[in-house]
Amino acid sequence: MEFPTARAADTFSFSTIRYHKVGHRATITLNRPAVLNAVNFPMLRELREAIEDVSWDDTIRVLVLTGEGERAFCTGADLKEQKEFCLDAPDAYWKWMGAFIEVHEKLRNIGKPTVARLNGMVVGGGNEMNMSCDLAVAADDVIIRQVGAARGSVAAAGATQWLPIMVGDRRAREILMLCEEIPAAKALEWGLVNQVVPRADLDEAVDAMCVKLINKLPECMRYTKQQLNYWREVSWQQTIGHAREWLSIHNTAAEVREGINAFVQKRPVDYKKLIEKRG
Repeated sequence: MEFPTARAADTFSFSTIRYHKVGHRATITLNRPAVLNAVNFPMLRELREAIEDVSWDDTIRVLVLTGEGERAFCTGADLKEQKEFCLDAPDAYWKWMGAFIEVHEKLRNIGKPTVARLNGMVVGGGNEMNMSCDLAVAADDVIIRQVGAARGSVAAAGATQWLPIMVGDRRAREILMLCEEIPAAKALEWGLVNQVVPRADLDEAVDAMCVKLINKLPECMRYTKQQLNYWREVSWQQTIGHAREWLSIHNTAAEVREGINAFVQKRPVDYKKLIEKRG
């Protein structure tokens, strides 16, 4: 029987991410800066391949996930893609959501510590990727925000499950219901990130954290991570299948259409119109 082996980073050909391995560290960079590193379907498939390779490479002890440029770590789903391919198409959205779920599961089950290098805006599904990592270091000008309830979605691929665990029930409800910006200092206070540093010191801080993680026993680290994942796995397994189905069907709703159209047309969501229509 042949077991899978890792590949050299330069053997990959990716269009939406950059994947680099040096020493005992791997770095995946979300590489769509023109759209603030928003996640589209090709990116999800490429992330799956890269994360799987990190898991299989016994020389790698830590993975860093970050975004290209200084404006954004990740701003969640690419709503222009959603409008073109998924709006009013439950089966298409079901496939997209399945790929998104798979990325989160691979990050949790990679068997190695993961660090989110938060270099810019962390919005929606981007914050769920942040939460899927074990640790996070943020530049001091970073803003974190969940926007689903204001944009026609539900943050059910991590945020609704894990925010109560990470920041407490009341703060989780505040983040998900009010959809307000969370500055880096408040994110640190609430436990959404582990460290906040001046932007100029971000790489140095991430490097230092990676060195600490690399200098640990890999098998003990792997099982520690497995045990720490318990409550996340319980909440995830109890909700994610239902969330995938509900979000797929709900993708035909008027409020989803309004949220996506407002984003694409660069205008505010017409909440009053939706309320009057329901009333």
